[in-house]
Amino acid sequence: MRTRLLYIAVILFCLIMNMPPVLSIAGRSFYRPNVNLNLLGRPFVRDLNFHLGLDLQGGTHLVYQVDTSKIPEGSQSQAVMSAKNNIEKRVNLLGVSESLVQTSVVGKDYRLIIELPGVKDVNQAINIIGQTAQLEFRLPAVATPSSIADFSPTDLSGADLRLAQVQFDSTANQTAGAPTVGLEFTPQGAEKFAKITRGNIGKIVAIFLDEQLLMAPVVQTEISDGKAVITGNFTLEQAKNLTIQLNAGALPVPIKIIEQRNIGATLGSQSIIKSLFAGVVGFVLILLFMVAIYGVKGILADIALVIYVFLSMAIFKLIPVTLTMAGIAGFILSVGMAVDANILIFERIKEEIRWGRPMRAALELGFHRAWTSVRDSNASSLITALILFWFGSGSVRGFALTLTVGILVSLFTSITITRSLVRTVYANKK
Repeated sequence: MRTRLLYIAVILFCLIMNMPPVLSIAGRSFYRPNVNLNLLGRPFVRDLNFHLGLDLQGGTHLVYQVDTSKIPEGSQSQAVMSAKNNIEKRVNLLGVSESLVQTSVVGKDYRLIIELPGVKDVNQAINIIGQTAQLEFRLPAVATPSSIADFSPTDLSGADLRLAQVQFDSTANQTAGAPTVGLEFTPQGAEKFAKITRGNIGKIVAIFLDEQLLMAPVVQTEISDGKAVITGNFTLEQAKNLTIQLNAGALPVPIKIIEQRNIGATLGSQSIIKSLFAGVVGFVLILLFMVAIYGVKGILADIALVIYVFLSMAIFKLIPVTLTMAGIAGFILSVGMAVDANILIFERIKEEIRWGRPMRAALELGFHRAWTSVRDSNASSLITALILFWFGSGSVRGFALTLTVGILVSLFTSITITRSLVRTVYANKK
């Protein structure tokens, strides 16, 4: 009973995740819900649409010139690589998957080349990549401060920040539910913050971002846990952008954009349609092959294979996975591996029957004895995929990620779901 409930839950999960944004049935419209959770105090939001890579949907191409004039000779390459790493952090926090950030040297000029698949708001991307997001905590130097010059800096800054994250105001006031930015300091930063609040109870502690006053709260009590909240009538998008800038840190060298352009999909819509058509034809041929060779068991394997496809697509949306042609190739390869597992199992069942085993015993022994072969073949493929993901980049990592997800899901469907279907159909067979 529990197993059947699990399968019903899996099927419902697949149906909800893979339904179109709006489904009309008998004149009524049903809207697909988005995933919007709060896990361990952190927002988890998914729009459940497929994310396409640069080769399938196009995106934005940016070129920055790096100013290394103030960097000592011999340290310029290291500074440029540090800037590249910080920009990669910002791009990843922006939610752009399979982005490309690489360095280039033209004469004595250092450049950063950035490709962002699917980014439509170029100005937003430029602001997030280029801003320094220098966070400062200052104390008033005069009784009634009116400008930044009237505040004296403290030794607490963004360098002491461990984590910034979007939160929502939970206080019972008119801003309840509004986005805020939660700050969590390092142990050293927590000590500095506790010292500042302890010595300034009843006074203002101003928070500046890039020399712009964000807020000037009055300290009510000492804060010793190293946590603070920035409020400022933020929209959700503004709060997310601010956390991205704070978490990524400041760039070690100044950069200046010298080129920006939108680029189209490199494969073109016709190539995408042809590739998808070839995938559908191959999938249908696999279904027909399984029925022709294994009969009823082949039909049950086909049902498990269809569940595998929809479950994999649901997981791709939930992660989310950015689909490129390389990623789609990894997924198609995993489909073949899912069928391969069923073939190993069914051939083993045939051998058990030829050796005189009763049908039900042959079924159980077939699954049991084929498991080691299925496990070892998938384990070797999984190790290869993980190596590609760890050492690869761009579309290579996309191929490895879809292949890894496909292998894990295929183990679940080919062993668990197919076995349950076979047990149900052959329960009364002698």
